[in-house]
Amino acid sequence: MADNKKYIVKHLKDEQGGRLSDFRPAQILEGKTYKDLSTIIIIPTRGMIPAKVVAAWWSLIMPMNQKCTRVFAYGMEVGDAYNNMIEEILKNPNLSQWKYVLTLEEDNLPPPDGLIKLYEHMDEFDVVGGLYWTKGENGQPMIYGDINDPELNFRPQPPIKEIQECNGLGMGFTLFKLDIFKDPRIERPWFKTCQDWDPQKGAKIYTQDLYFFEKIRKLGYRVACDTRVKVGHYDAEMDIVW
Repeated sequence: MADNKKYIVKHLKDEQGGRLSDFRPAQILEGKTYKDLSTIIIIPTRGMIPAKVVAAWWSLIMPMNQKCTRVFAYGMEVGDAYNNMIEEILKNPNLSQWKYVLTLEEDNLPPPDGLIKLYEHMDEFDVVGGLYWTKGENGQPMIYGDINDPELNFRPQPPIKEIQECNGLGMGFTLFKLDIFKDPRIERPWFKTCQDWDPQKGAKIYTQDLYFFEKIRKLGYRVACDTRVKVGHYDAEMDIVW
């Protein structure tokens, strides 16, 4: 890696008479844009996506010369939508060989460089998501679970690091390695909104995201929030971005 960086720097100096201009080799090396970043963006929707949200999606920077496509599911419960879209991806002989799945939801506004930043840490982690908060005045950061706690939990965590390892995330703007969904140890459906009863701890209510994250964390998969990636959470009724 260091040799590659030195080569790029030397090449640019030779081409530009010893001047590097404004180009930074780290933009390629740290962003991993020299690797296969083929990404399927999956979007569950009730069918009406606010224009402000779509405007943010149109501004999303994609890595140059990389494969990217979008898949929508209309009018389905969110967990069922994700399950169906991923099932179809894995059945497809082409898409099943791609590297990543990015979940993007109809009320989330990612920053233009959000996806590029998420790629930077996919060698270290299996899932990396942007930082966004639940809606409302007393919203909570959607970073769930302190990995240093002896017992797996999903308590909201304050954003204190640029790359913060955790047990779970929301799925409004979250990048997954596609290979996770090929793991035969993970029971299907992958995503399920449900309520379980533990005789000792009482009721446990799961949204589809934390239901899935509990399963993969028990298998040793690593999850992190990239707190540099600030994602808006749009409230259509109030026309406010939280």
